[in-house]
Amino acid sequence: MADDRRADRAVILLPVAPEQKSGAGPRLEETRGLAEALTLEVVAEDVTVLRRPSSATYLGAGKVEEVGALAEAEGAGLVIVDAMLSPVQQRNLERAWKAKVIDRTQLILEIFGLRAATREGRLQVELARLAYERSRLVRTWTHLERQRGGGGFLAGPGETQIEADRRILSERIASLRKQLEQVRRTRGVQRASRARSSWPVISLIGYTNAGKSTLFNRLSGAGVLAKNMPFATLDPTLRAISLPGGRRAILSDTVGFISDLPTDLVAAFRATLEEVAAADLLIHVRDISDPLGAERKADVEAVLDQIGAGEESGQLVVEAWNKADLLDEDERAVLAAKARVADPLAAPISAETGAGLDALLAIVDSALLGQAELLDVVAGPQDAAARAWLHEHGEVVEETPGEDGSIRIVTRLAGSAAGKFRQVFPEVAATAVRARAAE
Repeated sequence: MADDRRADRAVILLPVAPEQKSGAGPRLEETRGLAEALTLEVVAEDVTVLRRPSSATYLGAGKVEEVGALAEAEGAGLVIVDAMLSPVQQRNLERAWKAKVIDRTQLILEIFGLRAATREGRLQVELARLAYERSRLVRTWTHLERQRGGGGFLAGPGETQIEADRRILSERIASLRKQLEQVRRTRGVQRASRARSSWPVISLIGYTNAGKSTLFNRLSGAGVLAKNMPFATLDPTLRAISLPGGRRAILSDTVGFISDLPTDLVAAFRATLEEVAAADLLIHVRDISDPLGAERKADVEAVLDQIGAGEESGQLVVEAWNKADLLDEDERAVLAAKARVADPLAAPISAETGAGLDALLAIVDSALLGQAELLDVVAGPQDAAARAWLHEHGEVVEETPGEDGSIRIVTRLAGSAAGKFRQVFPEVAATAVRARAAE
């Protein structure tokens, strides 16, 4: 690498198919944001039409020469290729350009490594990174490939450097998986504990930088980091919130999704993403001002499919159309009409200003209650605890006092809450059957 090149100066190269060239702007902007999140100085950008990747360098010979000259002229010690490169392609490009080359997967892994703040997050990022590195091992250690095992001339070849590297990586990956399995069990115990509280769990999902953490802070009063940067939040955070009907719920904020999210990351973050799959309801936070909103939604749903979550898995999904304040008045009016008529499980909001949040919570509350069970019980004077429990965990529809001091209570409860009530207050719950039988 030339002495005047700097490792923090980067050139971004975006290869696209001919039919994708017109929409390359937002993707390039996203990649620039990922690079800037690593405090890199982007000194040049290039979009190149690629009809068929080369097995050796991914790019054509002319483009390889052109990018190499550009990197040298700009003093860039790093070239980011926004594609998935094979180990051979990456190695050959580094030799041709005399610069460090990373692909989209490495770029995202670097950001995750920077953002991981907890032990769990660091374990998950390291597992993904090592799994990626193991797949990149190529036979570059040729000077060690003829090592001999044993002491005689007839002994077979000993362990090559690539085999040693692969063994070391495999051992470390196995150790990380064991540690993450313990994390997964711990999270399972915590989820079971929350289930016993009978509070519904609501999980925020969405494309990175859609405003999830800002919405989380608005709804819960938490101080989660919320910045205009990709993957500002990696580790899940949970807080209690109040719903319009008076019930309490648990709100969780999780890692954002992105197009071409590396499979190793999805697998490594299984312990975290299981929080999404176990939620009673998902709020899909979408940047409604994003011109690629439909594509972003498809990217999020693709990841949900990988982890067994979303509508296809039977979960309730409510959409929060965020950043509506960035639209003009006419666009907001059209959006509001669309939400009322075409998509009743959606609400235009601004997490930044708080506009529309009451409507969003009302939709969430109604959606949860739509799956609820109507419980009709008779509580005696001695059942004050049961009455208080019903008021705290459900929506009391009707209370009718009886002549003997008892109270008939009709309450709408989520399915899990109804089951919990029967478990904690079996004698009162049994009156529901008797009361209906007597009518």
